[in-house]
Amino acid sequence: MAEVSHATVAALRKTLTSETEPLARRFRALFSLKYVACLNPPTEQTVPAIEAIAAAFTSPSALLKHELAYCLGQSKKADAVPHLLHVLKDKGEDTMCRHEAAEALGALGFEDSLALLKELRDDKNEPEVVRETCDIAVDRILWEISEEKKNEKIRPSDFASIDPAPPLPQAAKEPSIPELESTLLDTKLPLFKRYRAMFALRDLASPPDLPTAVPAINVLSKGLKDPSALFRHEIAFVFGQLCHPASIPSLTSTLSDLNEMGMVRHEAAEALGSLGDEEGVEETLKQFLNDPEQVVRDSIIVALDMAEYEKNGDKEYALLPETTVA
Repeated sequence: MAEVSHATVAALRKTLTSETEPLARRFRALFSLKYVACLNPPTEQTVPAIEAIAAAFTSPSALLKHELAYCLGQSKKADAVPHLLHVLKDKGEDTMCRHEAAEALGALGFEDSLALLKELRDDKNEPEVVRETCDIAVDRILWEISEEKKNEKIRPSDFASIDPAPPLPQAAKEPSIPELESTLLDTKLPLFKRYRAMFALRDLASPPDLPTAVPAINVLSKGLKDPSALFRHEIAFVFGQLCHPASIPSLTSTLSDLNEMGMVRHEAAEALGSLGDEEGVEETLKQFLNDPEQVVRDSIIVALDMAEYEKNGDKEYALLPETTVA
């Protein structure tokens, strides 16, 4: 993506915050702003891009707001922290958005987030998904500043994302999928450790022609039956990163389950969108355009736009700067 001007960031902000713009176009504007917010070293437009993303938290769309939080969490910038703390503190905010704000604070890794994260983790009146996310975020920040981290040898990942938990460290021997499965599915273990197994399995499924890829995906699929909605939604997110056809049956089953929580079904929809060039996926997504849940309907719109992008082979799922300024 070319160097971004002040006028471009302003135009992207206008698109992102406009309730009259199509949701798919607003998402593309968001990912353009995320690119600027994540630049390292920062440019003069980095803070304006973070502020432009945060300005859209006034939207009524839970789907958009949760994606704003995710993008801020990927920025590695302290300027994002106050915006995320504000969302997490707001008990009137959608639970899915508050969960994503907590996860984003964990990804950023700043110690000054710990007090609020611990407070909400221990508050029995908080929704379970918020408490669980705060629990993982606390463990992630503590791991980030620990001696343990310095001594761990972690396999390089194909994915540039900052994950809610790092993969489990490499052992001296080859990674054992049965051992990772045992950790992944053991509900007595801390969620942070189970997430570490999840991301280790993800990395064994990329690239898709690895001999471990399909076995790892088959194990991850079992996580879609976990009692924790947060855990199930993260499995679907991982499948969206992997874009492996072997995950299509379990993602389709999750999306089709009307008793499943919206935050899980929406993640399954977007994961299928990233597999949009696979046969039958678009037709599956279109079946849910009139779903009873708003967040699922919105996700389908975005997923179909992503599917179109996959089929066209576009370089960036974003509004390129030169196309955003009249």
